[in-house]
Amino acid sequence: MRTQSVVFSKTFQEKFILLFKRMTTGFVLILIALGVHAQEIDILFKGGHVIDPKNNINSKMDVAIVADKIFRVAANIPASSSKKTIDISGLYLTPGLIDMHTHVFHGTDPNSMTANSYGGLQADAFSFRAGVTTVVDAGSSGWRNFPLFKSQSIDRAQTRVLAFLNVVGHGMLSRFDQQDVNDMNPQMNAYMLKRLYPNLIVGIKSAHFWGDFTSVDKAVESGKLANVPVIVDFGEHTPTNSIESLFMEHFRPGDIFTHTFSEINGGRESIVDEKSRKVKPFVFAAQKWGIIFDVGHGAGAFNFNQAIPAMKQGFMPNTISTDLYNLSMNAAMKDMTNVMSKFLAMGMGLQDVILRTTWNPAQIIQRPDLGHLSVGSEADIAIFNLKKGNFGYMDVRRTKISGTEKLEAELTLRAGRVVWDLNGISVPEWKMPAITN
Repeated sequence: MRTQSVVFSKTFQEKFILLFKRMTTGFVLILIALGVHAQEIDILFKGGHVIDPKNNINSKMDVAIVADKIFRVAANIPASSSKKTIDISGLYLTPGLIDMHTHVFHGTDPNSMTANSYGGLQADAFSFRAGVTTVVDAGSSGWRNFPLFKSQSIDRAQTRVLAFLNVVGHGMLSRFDQQDVNDMNPQMNAYMLKRLYPNLIVGIKSAHFWGDFTSVDKAVESGKLANVPVIVDFGEHTPTNSIESLFMEHFRPGDIFTHTFSEINGGRESIVDEKSRKVKPFVFAAQKWGIIFDVGHGAGAFNFNQAIPAMKQGFMPNTISTDLYNLSMNAAMKDMTNVMSKFLAMGMGLQDVILRTTWNPAQIIQRPDLGHLSVGSEADIAIFNLKKGNFGYMDVRRTKISGTEKLEAELTLRAGRVVWDLNGISVPEWKMPAITN
């Protein structure tokens, strides 16, 4: 009898354990089905206003990150499902910004403009603190010195650095070097882009040419061979070349006119007539046809005389960029948030500003993996405080306008990692360590 009792008891225990396991498994499955299983998320941003133009999101949402990818964008994601929750109530969350016109081939050649020079800046010094996670160097290097640019600057940066390859083999050594038509080699440009660095080079740059359309045409020929856009800094011509001819006879849809709102006496034709202050009709036609108009603010290429009349007449740039280099960094341009805030002050809506610094440039440089918060995309994120007050914004002629809003980058995430945190919102409060004997 005693032996039977022990056997019965053991059998009962086994059945009970099996039943408990089944109940537990069922409960876990229910939790998984409800999407609330514990701490599956690495970082959860809660309570912020998300603006993601590609996915038509412009509302209060939570954003979840797993490893280096966007895991979920939805309302009311439970904090219990995340290892780390960051409260961003009252702030705006956007895709990491793309600055499509910069010069970041930093080096020590004292005689060079922006190729391996003091004129080029370290990307990380100006990117994350402005919510920028991707910069595109605008032609500092050509096919001859791009490998040096890659090893010296691109590979050392935490910022994602892409590039337009200069149509001139030596890049932006000097304005004199950029007149060398014998160093404009479309075949070598295409070879570098298609065969050697297709993931880094996104297009071709023509700039600072004093003659006819030769530099532009060589750039477009390179672009056709490699199936990429060209970006053109068009000016310094005597007599002035026609931008209508540039847009309608030399460009292709998708090619880029930078320094859209420059106004230089001699050498460069402006988009707004300097007497009537009307946007020239062919400019609207060119944009409708597919020509891209980029801001490229810089130290000498943004004037309220051009930008404000154009905006009032309904002409908006396709992309907002800084033309970051040593002469622009502390002048009227300052950084990407300042340029974006300038457009807010001129009447552009916040969602339109974000569109022109995220999804628009991503499409133009043929990188649809960037500039959005789609599930599975790399977790490049910018979080902004839209401050209210009285602020002043300058143009390159040292005139200013006033605005009541100013964007300030609060936190930046690059590939799932916090790389900028202005006020420490991602870390716990300091506490006095316990005294130990």
